Amino acid sequence: MAKRTPTHEAPEPLEGPVVATVTGGTILWFVLFLAQLPFYGWFDRHGHLWWLWTCLAGTGLGLIGIWYVRGRDAALKRAAADPAGPEGPDVPEGSDGPARPAGPGPSAAAE
Repeated sequence: MAKRTPTHEAPEPLEGPVVATVTGGTILWFVLFLAQLPFYGWFDRHGHLWWLWTCLAGTGLGLIGIWYVRGRDAALKRAAADPAGPEGPDVPEGSDGPARPAGPGPSAAAE
């Protein structure tokens, strides 16, 4: 059987309140952990202790996720506010970077 290749363009990714969504999910995992904590003995006796640790792992991974999406959100806002765009300033081919003005450096100008 031949493998089919899509003939249409992939849709643009959806942007939404990512930080709020990840934060809400993290809070939910932590609340579930706290709600199950009084039943630790029952979970242990019936072999379901992994439920408790799954909620704690979800909380920990959610905290990492919050850190990540906040940084991503800040980077997207910085890129949108940068007048040079996400590519940075226009740099000619073969150069080492943007041109620097000739003359004394900033320390000499301050004197």
